[in-house]
Amino acid sequence: MFKKLFSGGAVVRPVIVTATLLTSLSSLFIRLANAPSIILVFYRVTIASLLMLPYVIAKCRDELRRVIKTRDMALSLLSGAFLGVHFYLYFQSLKLTSITSAVILVNVEVFFVAFAMLFVLREKISLRGWRGIIVAFIGSVIIALADANSGNDNIIGDLYAFLGSGAMAVYTLIGRVCRRNMSTALYTYILYTSSAVTTFLMAVLSGTPLAGYSGDNILYAALLAILCTLLGHSVFSWGLKFETPAFISIAKLMQPFFAAIVGVIVFREIPSVLVVVGGIIVIAGIYDYTKGTSPVSTAPQGNGTEAAENDVSDTDTD
Repeated sequence: MFKKLFSGGAVVRPVIVTATLLTSLSSLFIRLANAPSIILVFYRVTIASLLMLPYVIAKCRDELRRVIKTRDMALSLLSGAFLGVHFYLYFQSLKLTSITSAVILVNVEVFFVAFAMLFVLREKISLRGWRGIIVAFIGSVIIALADANSGNDNIIGDLYAFLGSGAMAVYTLIGRVCRRNMSTALYTYILYTSSAVTTFLMAVLSGTPLAGYSGDNILYAALLAILCTLLGHSVFSWGLKFETPAFISIAKLMQPFFAAIVGVIVFREIPSVLVVVGGIIVIAGIYDYTKGTSPVSTAPQGNGTEAAENDVSDTDTD
């Protein structure tokens, strides 16, 4: 009965939209916290990893024994390291530039993915995919030009966000390889654990204290882990059992819109006209790229679902 209810889309699509809204709240929690970005990232991924541990112990022990000495484990650990770097750059960007600019620019990983597809993976990009990349690039330039007139901090924040999208692209491409032979649960657990170790080392090497921050920071990190990660991004993987990758990828494009509303309501942060125009152009470009590169599918099943998870869930990180 439940399978029939979900397969109709009447339940699944509102759930996916709700998950998109939850992921958009990350900018709110990051702005409200006053701990250094690297500490907030460390707390977030550590909490997420600890919350997943009981399930992994109960359900994934045999699988973990199988992959622990394989290339997939090494790649998962490397992917997690890049995820930690991505989170740090994105969190840092929100301290310097507007929420709207940061959320939009951190999602332009299509530039880096396209570069890797051409020169590393030797894959072809469709004409529509190229059109989307060019349009998204034009929108990004408009946002950067708009923020350049707002001060050096804004443009530096934009740069952090853009570099963060590059780290996300690397993490995504690595994940597509190792996820072929691993379950979503185990891969995600290894990912967050590796990210926790990476950000721990970054904090130690930079001389940033690991403790001594107010309880509010722990609360915001927990909200990031629970609402934005486990109840947000994880729902996208679940939704692929009932919806196409294209629908979920397009639903994710609502994140900048929701995040901008948060910025206006909570922080009275009204984006300039150029930022809004540039944002719309970027989103249109990403949409075009997504439609131009997504496989045609109406009902992901079996191995198709696993492949779809590689294309969608591994990019959901904010």
